[in-house]
Amino acid sequence: MNQRLSRADTIGLGLMTFAFFLGAGNIIFPPLEGQLAGTNVLYAMFGFLLTAVGLPLVSIIAVARVGGGLPSMTTDLPRGTGTFAAVLLFIIIGPAFATPRTGLVAYEMAIKPLIGTLEDNQLALSTNIILDKTQAIITSLFFVITLVFSWSRGKLIDNIGKILTPALFLLLICLAIGVIVAPQGTLSDPAASYQDNSFTKGFIGGYNTMDTFAALMFGMLLVDVLRGKGVTEPKATYKYLVIAGVIAAAGLAFVYISLFWLGATSSTVAPGAANGGVVLAAYVQALFGQPGQWILSGVVLLACLTTAVGLVSACADYFATLTPLRYRQWVILLCIICALVANVGLSQLIALSVPVLLALYPLTIALVALTFIRPWLPNPKYAFRTVMFVALIFSLLDGMRGIASLQNVGWIKSLLDAQTEYMPLAAQGMAWVLPTAIVMLLVFLIPGNKKKAL
Repeated sequence: MNQRLSRADTIGLGLMTFAFFLGAGNIIFPPLEGQLAGTNVLYAMFGFLLTAVGLPLVSIIAVARVGGGLPSMTTDLPRGTGTFAAVLLFIIIGPAFATPRTGLVAYEMAIKPLIGTLEDNQLALSTNIILDKTQAIITSLFFVITLVFSWSRGKLIDNIGKILTPALFLLLICLAIGVIVAPQGTLSDPAASYQDNSFTKGFIGGYNTMDTFAALMFGMLLVDVLRGKGVTEPKATYKYLVIAGVIAAAGLAFVYISLFWLGATSSTVAPGAANGGVVLAAYVQALFGQPGQWILSGVVLLACLTTAVGLVSACADYFATLTPLRYRQWVILLCIICALVANVGLSQLIALSVPVLLALYPLTIALVALTFIRPWLPNPKYAFRTVMFVALIFSLLDGMRGIASLQNVGWIKSLLDAQTEYMPLAAQGMAWVLPTAIVMLLVFLIPGNKKKAL
């Protein structure tokens, strides 16, 4: 059987991979990171690119290497770990964070700039989270429409998405040209937290894209696409997935670099912005005027909708295989949950997701690294379990630090202050790096299993 793809099919696979990653949600983080980094934008951008571009690329390659998704990557961990990890990742990219975020991005970038903020329609809740009635109406309507399209597993919206992703990318190209030709400001001084730690801030900021989680979930989808094209041999599959990943990574890097520079030159048009959506909307308004804002609103709104439908459909489909509830029942439940979660507001939702991502991203990074070095491990079973346990302990400490910063919990703060004093990178939310790296080297000393002589 022919194990080769034509050049057109290879490029098409790469663009498909790029389309999987690129969504309206991805473009809200670099502008704010760039604005906060100011003159340190290059350091922050490099850190961001490592986790938002490099890590998803490596994750896709890891999936191709083992010939399967999480089940194949977690065979050396306790039974059921793969299913538990898959459920956890689907919750994160589904009703907990990523899917509600699509509705909030649609509101912040597509609707709010056109109608303005209705300050008198705000109610202060006991938890100090501001609930905007207009936001509640818009996001609820957004997920009602998402439910309608997800009802038939998003077949119609998939076709629309084939047009929207190129349209969004074309708009970002025009925006990048505008930023270079007519920047709306100059580089400002970095924010206090970015003066000395701009690289690590950017590195952790890349967690927010959640693309590494997504890469683990749909890596096998790309394998299935290749099988449909007649590519079934592991070497050929690996080769084309690497090419597709590189094409997608190049596209994402272009988008993120241009948006970082946009953010770095945005302090004049969007001073003190609460999130990247505000920065981008203000910059487009200043650069292209109201027509540009209408175009951005239309493309972002529809792009958010296609992303939401894709995520709801994927989550409902997966959860239906694990529970008595059917696909459509899950669609209804997920859309209701997403509409409720979306009402915390974009900035608040991003802040709430940080502790979770600080706790889970290190585990994902460790798992991907272990997948690559597994052929050389003397005892993969104990190596995987030891490294993942150490990564879990220290990543939980980083996650607790995120919780403490949100809620100012006294006893947690005292515990973590001691941790910061004695542990490298703890203050930057990366306490897991050094212990995990050391243990990953030490596991090569674990003796292998010796078969008993008969």
